Amino acid sequence: MPPFDTHVTVNGVPQPARTGEPLVEVINRASVELAQVCYHPQLGPIQTCDTCLVEVNGELVRACGTPVTHGLTVRTETTAARSSRKAAFDRLLGNHLLYCTVCDNNNGNCVVHNTTALLKVEHQDTPYQPKPYPKDESNPFYRYDPDQCILCGRCVEACQNLQVNETLSINWEDPHPRVLWDGGSPINESSCVSCGHCVTVCPCNALMEKSMLGEAGLMTDMPLPVFHSAVDLVKAAEPSIGYGPILQLSDTESAMREGSIQRTKTVCTYCGVGCSFEVWTKERHILKVEPTHGPANGVSTCIKGKFGWDYVNSEERLTTPLIRENGTFREASWDEALNLIARRFTEIRGQHGPDALAFIASSKCTNEEAFLMQKLARAVVGTNNMDNCSRYCQSPATMGLWRTVGYGGDSGSIHDIEQAGLVIGIGTNTAESHPVLATRVKRSHKLRGQRLIVADLREHEMAQRADLFVRPVPGTDFVWLTAVAKYILDEGLEKRDFTEQWVNGLDEYRASIAPYTLAHAEEITGIPQDTLRQIAHEIVQADGTCILWAMGVTQQCSGSETSTAISNLLLITGNYMRPGAGSYPLRGHNNVQGASDMGAMPGFVGGYQKVEDPAVQEKFAAAWGVPLPQNKGLDNHEMVHAVHDGTLRAMYLKGEEMGLVDANANYVDAAFEKLDFFVVQDVFFSRTAQFADVVLPASPSLEKDGTFTNTERRIQRLYRALEPLGQSRPDWEIIQGVANAMGAGWSYAHPAEIMAEVASLVPLYSGVTYERLEGFRSLQWPMLPDGSDTPLLFTEGFPFPDRKARLYPAEFIAPLEVPNEEFDLHLNNGRMLEHFHEGNMTFKSAGISQKVPGSLVEVSPELARERGLESGRFVRLVSRHGAVRVRVHVTDRVQGKQLYMPMNNPSARDAVNRLTGSHTDPSTHTPAYKDTAVRLEVLPEMGDNPLPRVNHRYGHPTPQRGVEVERKWQRADYRFPGALYNRLSALRGTQPDPVGGDD
Repeated sequence: MPPFDTHVTVNGVPQPARTGEPLVEVINRASVELAQVCYHPQLGPIQTCDTCLVEVNGELVRACGTPVTHGLTVRTETTAARSSRKAAFDRLLGNHLLYCTVCDNNNGNCVVHNTTALLKVEHQDTPYQPKPYPKDESNPFYRYDPDQCILCGRCVEACQNLQVNETLSINWEDPHPRVLWDGGSPINESSCVSCGHCVTVCPCNALMEKSMLGEAGLMTDMPLPVFHSAVDLVKAAEPSIGYGPILQLSDTESAMREGSIQRTKTVCTYCGVGCSFEVWTKERHILKVEPTHGPANGVSTCIKGKFGWDYVNSEERLTTPLIRENGTFREASWDEALNLIARRFTEIRGQHGPDALAFIASSKCTNEEAFLMQKLARAVVGTNNMDNCSRYCQSPATMGLWRTVGYGGDSGSIHDIEQAGLVIGIGTNTAESHPVLATRVKRSHKLRGQRLIVADLREHEMAQRADLFVRPVPGTDFVWLTAVAKYILDEGLEKRDFTEQWVNGLDEYRASIAPYTLAHAEEITGIPQDTLRQIAHEIVQADGTCILWAMGVTQQCSGSETSTAISNLLLITGNYMRPGAGSYPLRGHNNVQGASDMGAMPGFVGGYQKVEDPAVQEKFAAAWGVPLPQNKGLDNHEMVHAVHDGTLRAMYLKGEEMGLVDANANYVDAAFEKLDFFVVQDVFFSRTAQFADVVLPASPSLEKDGTFTNTERRIQRLYRALEPLGQSRPDWEIIQGVANAMGAGWSYAHPAEIMAEVASLVPLYSGVTYERLEGFRSLQWPMLPDGSDTPLLFTEGFPFPDRKARLYPAEFIAPLEVPNEEFDLHLNNGRMLEHFHEGNMTFKSAGISQKVPGSLVEVSPELARERGLESGRFVRLVSRHGAVRVRVHVTDRVQGKQLYMPMNNPSARDAVNRLTGSHTDPSTHTPAYKDTAVRLEVLPEMGDNPLPRVNHRYGHPTPQRGVEVERKWQRADYRFPGALYNRLSALRGTQPDPVGGDD
């Protein structure tokens, strides 16, 4: 935020201000009470309610819509200002039936209720007029009540210009305006993505979560006839006693709710954006998720973060340890399960050595739990066979950044992406995989003119919005990126002062890319040379370029090389070391960054300190009292081969569905069956757990304390909102139990103690304490011991001895599974907005499952015509590695002989990784999931379209500039409340009204 550069006078007192900011912000900072119903700091001025009128230099103006200029004189308490604000609010009450005491939204944060009290409204002059529309209860997660809607437009502004889904509008010209979805469709048949922005910003009860209805209040679960009688009773009393006593009663009822409703800050457990919010619970009932001012998300959420929490209370939760006996599982006590694990681990280590055991940490669990998992492997068992699921997605991006700039994380913050002049997305379906981050790009693109280039195989939402969309031949991004870099160098367009001061290896790099001419790139990638020139010039001319990439890049044989090429391109164009620029490998899981930071990797302990470094070994040995194993361990890809080879005999896996998410799932299943002993720790009895000898019941994020680290290196605390279900336990307690059963003697009483140990051993986290992360506070590594953090990396150089970055001469690795005569189609795969990964959590939500009930394969219209396919037809996809049965969805999102199959599938038998192979990126062993060729066999069965009509993809958004309040002002029945006063002031020469004087 820019510093104060001017001042304004508010009620006679000078107040610091920023030129151009809304005047209402200055007034609020000065703690001057001022009504403001439609204004929301994260939405900006909407100007629909007129309740923030103040007098500025003798004229009544809206404080939200008045930008600060130097020397404004502001008076908030003139008679004209007060009476105009009250008149404006009275009009709003004509749209809203006040029944606060029996309203589920009477929780102390209802703007309409609080404004009624602030303005001391006793009676309303504008009679309440119900609207001739029914409630819309079609959406599974929230409902809209037109009769309670005050038409403030907050929801419209949030949808149009914050979420930028552009579904909501208000029909201002109608005799009875209301909020519309897609111009008048039922919510569940519109383009609404159920992100919840509209519900979050609604200032009253017009938009409410269905999980709140009849649950939040002490008297809100009454039958409708009784409810209506209670409302009528309250309204009948209002003319004689006024609103004051009624509001006092509702305030008392609201205060009584505090004893039963708990509000707990947590961090989302889905993607890597790191949204934080409060979760409201009443016993174990999750009332709602309330985002307010999370550092990564503000008031934003997606369908999963806002509504996808049903899994926490699912009847399918594991609640007791299970032990396999005679091919079936029986319940066991914790002591029996832990003692069995300790005995078998000790036996296997004694017979075959510590490297016969392997450990896999979870990207869903906390930093503290990842740290303990790798400590168990190294300090208790004595092996570096330790990994996490970053191997499946982000390791190639990390490798590319290590090679070139020294840190394997986002070079800036989400705010930098929003501020960039140009954003390039490569192999990232951002709007579905990282939806809240995507909103920042969409907002900047729509409102600020940010340029957007997308390179991908599918025309997903970000591709549709892009200024330039290119579809390269699968697996060839390295070629066009390197050709663009060569063109920039050949034309002398590089940022020469930057490269001379901050970059090594330019000559070697220039020589290494000599073959990558534009003509060669067009031949290999299919992208025309003129398009490549355009991309080059856009990068050079932009005021900062951010490149975002994800699994479309990393899950290729050339994943590390392409990631390196991205960073090389950014270096030669000077797009590091400055705000609004840099590299952003978007992390897929909530804590995949943190799991790697904590050392849950075969070659590194915490903070990417090499296990083979003698100084590192000495430091950890001194802290832990045991020598560290010295040789790099197996990664999770190598573990599977080692099981087949007979050298790996036991495995302990927590919080990962490896049986579905690893490539070549049939081969992985066969490995699990060969293990001598297998421990799986999870919230559910997963597909992977079916192969286990012991299954341990873990607790999800709402039942534990800890920290997550998001894609922008942001460390945030989460707090326990619920007690663990049944006998389930937080993962850190379970890991400590296993360690102590093996004689470790650990005594952690709280995750804060684990983080203190992390901070003492991991330089990147050296200043992290739970006190510094209290509430919504956060820190971005690398940290200094004094608590200073680093939102923007590389401001003083790069983490190499000479402080210079390194251009790395990467090499193109072509795809291995190119379609041929037998396997003639290319199969792409990835995420969908509604579900997360394989769907173990999201399929527990009835509302989400209604939107996307199962898996599907997207087929292009031209391929559908060629093969005689239509949506709903069952087909068999056959690869070199397996086969699945799935229904077709015909869509122009894919083209030609490209297929797309989402990862999520409730049927393990037909999961997409039955089709993918075991070939990998050679530098990191990340499976080349996106490099799969298949054939399609048409089956006789016909089913329903796998994408139901209630899915948002069938909707028709109605983009507009926002609320378009000017249309309201043009209505015949609209009159600016201060219009008469302003005319009179103009006639009398702008003499200001004295405070308390006559209007």
